[in-house]
Formats: sequence, C-alpha cells, structure tokens
Amino acid sequence: MQPLLSLDNAPPLAAPWRFFLTAPLFLVLAGLLLAVSGPGVFSSRWLPPTLALVHLLTVGFMLQVMIGALIQALQVVVGVNLRWPLPLAWGVHIALNAGVLLLAAGFLTAAPLPFRAAAALLALGVGGFLLAAAVAVLPLPSTSPTIRGIKLSLAGLAGVAGLGVTLALGLAHGWALPYPQLTDLHAAWGLAAWGGILLAAMAYVVVPMFQLTPGYPARPSWWYPPLLLGLVLLWSLAVALDQLSLARLAQGGLALAGLAFAGVTLRLQRQRRRARVDATSRYWPTGLGAALAALAMLLAAALWPVLAEHPAWTPLFAILLLVGAFIPFIVGMLCKIVPFLAWMHLQRQMQPGQPAPNMNRLLPDLAAQRQMRAWLLALALLLGAALWPQWLTRPAGVMLAVAGGWLEWNLLGAAWRYRLQAAEKP
Repeated sequence: MQPLLSLDNAPPLAAPWRFFLTAPLFLVLAGLLLAVSGPGVFSSRWLPPTLALVHLLTVGFMLQVMIGALIQALQVVVGVNLRWPLPLAWGVHIALNAGVLLLAAGFLTAAPLPFRAAAALLALGVGGFLLAAAVAVLPLPSTSPTIRGIKLSLAGLAGVAGLGVTLALGLAHGWALPYPQLTDLHAAWGLAAWGGILLAAMAYVVVPMFQLTPGYPARPSWWYPPLLLGLVLLWSLAVALDQLSLARLAQGGLALAGLAFAGVTLRLQRQRRRARVDATSRYWPTGLGAALAALAMLLAAALWPVLAEHPAWTPLFAILLLVGAFIPFIVGMLCKIVPFLAWMHLQRQMQPGQPAPNMNRLLPDLAAQRQMRAWLLALALLLGAALWPQWLTRPAGVMLAVAGGWLEWNLLGAAWRYRLQAAEKP
C-alpha cells in the first residue's frame, strides 16, 4: 500500500523549503487583516476583506505548501525526475507570492489592474508547475493509489486555477458571469478535486510512515480520488446546465465521501503503534474532528438548503473546513516533513557510520506542541467570532497571526539548526 521512497532522488532542499518557509507569513497577514477589518468580515462572504482573507489562507498558505510538498513528493514518492527543480521552484514561488498579494489588493481596492496582474502571475506560476509536473508524472503508470491520486490532483489544480483566473479577469473587466455559482464551483474544485485528492494521496504515505498506523484499505484508496474528481465534474455539469438539484446531489456526494475518508483515517489513528503522542498525532485527530463537523454541515445543507441561509452557517463551515481541518493537516505534515527532509539531507552529507542529528533536535516537538495550543485558541476564537463577531473578531485575528508567526519561528529554527549542523560536518 505504501510506495517505497526514492530518497536518493530528492530535489535540492531549497526547492520545497522556500514554499514551506514563506507560507506561514500568509497566516500572519490573514490574521492581521481580520483584526484590522473587524466584525464586518463575518456579515457576508462577498465583502472585499472576506474574499481577500479567504485567498490569503487558501492560495497564500495552503496552495503554497501543497506545491512545495509536490515538488518533493514527485521525486521521492513517485520517483520521477522533475526537470530543473530549483529554477522551477524559484519561478513558481515568486509568481505565486506576488500573485496572491496582488489578488488580495484587488479585492481590497476593487481596482482592475491588480486583478489583471494577479491573474497573469497566478496563471504563469501554477501553469508552469502543472506543465512540469504533467510532463514528469503522466507517462508513469499508476502503480499505487498515491500515484493515481497525485495525477488526478493535477487535474483538480488545473480546474481551480482556470476558474480562479476567469473570475479574476471577470472582476477586472466587468464581465457578466454567474459569480455565485462559479464561486461555489471554484471552491469545490479547490477544496475537493485539488486539496481533497492531494491530501488523501499524501496521507496514504505520510500517516502510516510518520504515525505508525496500519495502511489505508487498498480498494477504497484506489477509488477515492477518481470518485472526488467525478463528483466535482458532476457539479460542473450541473452549473453548465443550471440544474440546482444536480449540484446538490454532487455536494451531498462529496460530503459523504469526505466523511468516509475522515472516518477511516480516524480509525487508523486509533490503531497507531507509537505510544508517544507528538504534535502531528494531535493535529490530525483534531483536524479530522473539525472535518467531520464541516462535512456534516455540508451534507445537511445539501439535504435541507434552507440551513445554509442562516447568517452563521457560511463562516462556521469555512472556519471548520479551512482553519479547523485543512490547515492543521498541513501543519501536522510540516512538523514531520521539514525535520525529516533536514535529517535526510544531513544524513547524505555525513561520513559513513556517522549518524545525522535526531529529527526532534531539528524541530523540537515541545515547540510544535506549544504552537498547536496557539492554533487551538485561534480556532476557538474564530468559531466564537462567527457567532459573536462584535466581541471576538479582533482577538481571533490577533491569535491567528500569533499562531502563524509561531509556526514561522519553528520552521526558521529548523532551517537554522540544519545550517549549523551542515556547517559542522567533517
């Protein structure tokens, strides 16, 4: 079930790390924007600060870490050779960071120029990565659920990027588009066809490897990624045909599929063989709990659409799914992947018989656990702010910025310790 890792095929450490070390800064920016904007952010999903905030989280943090992880995983997990990984990472990183900052500026100012520039940069960055990844991985046979999932996630990334560029250009040029329907579809492509499929594909490797759980069941693992992509395509067809009932069917199917995956992962977590509880093993069950709650809300809204009309439904759902589920999954992976990559590169530099420093020395688990407490407090305040925005919005924003800054500090500490150890090698 778990593919063998091609550690000798790893790209230069700077290729994925530039994404990992930049991404937490967007959590800080999102928190500061929330604190400055105040309670109005929770009054409508269409307000400029709300749209800017969501994209700082999804593009600035989530997409950036996921692309960095894929640059590593394509070579180490899949075993393909990405051409020029360091120049590719350098170009994609610049385009992605500049693009998301301009996109946020476009939402906040409603000026056409930032939207046009953001659309061009994000299309260039994501398109360049997709082209390099597709050339490398598509000719490879799908010999594992992880390889199949990564291939299908690239289709999801193409879908969400294409819709995002279309919406940004539509706002810049005043095109008459069905913005509510396309925005919901854009979110479905991003969170299910891209994020959900890639998360599952990486979980098939990361969860058993780092948390010492049994492997995922083989047959469902093969069919889960194409099921998600098929349901998102069904949703796209529903939008094209203007069939609301078909869109709700796809929405309910995605909720059920996500609930099943979260349930299986939670069961595997309970069977883990490692007695010691570290930050990663805490992040994942907490994120799974938030995911189960968010997906239950999505299923309920598909069955009874009137529920989604409640003012608190949209912010609660978004907070649970993004801040409560996706972000802790990603941070939990970072807490293992970053020190593992540092250890792996140090091990290759050491003399025969000389071990590299323990992973816990590169990123101490105590530091990760403390950062997790800051994130838990930020999540609690955000959920409270969805219900009582006047009282809790600004404290929630400050705490989100603190949690993001703490994560940045931990990752920079790991990079600094790696450099010290690399400088001391014989």
